Amino acid sequence: MSEEIVESGADAPKNDDARHADKMAKKKAARDKIMATKTDEKGLIIVHTGKGKGKSSAAFGMIFRHIAHGKPCAVVQFIKGAMWTGERDLIEKHFSDICQFHTMGEGFTWETQDRARDVAAAAAAWEKAKELIRDERNSMVLLDEINIALRYDYLDINDVLNFLKTEKPHMTHVVLTGRNAKEELIEIADLVTEMELIKHPFRSGIKGQPGVEF
Repeated sequence: MSEEIVESGADAPKNDDARHADKMAKKKAARDKIMATKTDEKGLIIVHTGKGKGKSSAAFGMIFRHIAHGKPCAVVQFIKGAMWTGERDLIEKHFSDICQFHTMGEGFTWETQDRARDVAAAAAAWEKAKELIRDERNSMVLLDEINIALRYDYLDINDVLNFLKTEKPHMTHVVLTGRNAKEELIEIADLVTEMELIKHPFRSGIKGQPGVEF
């Protein structure tokens, strides 16, 4: 007659739920230990760049978080001009008391076809951006598509870098979006996200649609 082996107590194999609970408990303990060392606060320089979609969308997500927390914020759009966007309409209609919105561009450079006008528009947008960033009441300032203005040298990258390094208030967040962010800007940023393009409906003949692109 074969012997029956009865396993009990510490010798019994743990079931999947118990193993998962142990694993997560260890992970939580390690995570809590790391989080306990993160005590500093500062205004961040945040860059969203890359060929993929979502740079401005993610930035506006943070703007709406600020609005939800009752924190004053502002948006300066460097390129988008006459184009209507849902986020601008929503903010101007319902949240203008807490979020200033300035559309300073006249459209993409291939639409204006006038470099002098583009440079003048970018310069005016940058002056407004500096004014808003200097105002310490603003917790976040979004500089939408400024990377495009910098790419085409409508703005001097050194002027932008020097201002962010020397004049940005300590607790003010500044978000800079657009493709082809300058390496110098990436170097001084605290948070950089590159949106990678894997698939895009535009390549299949699908145009930009409300609620997705604007």
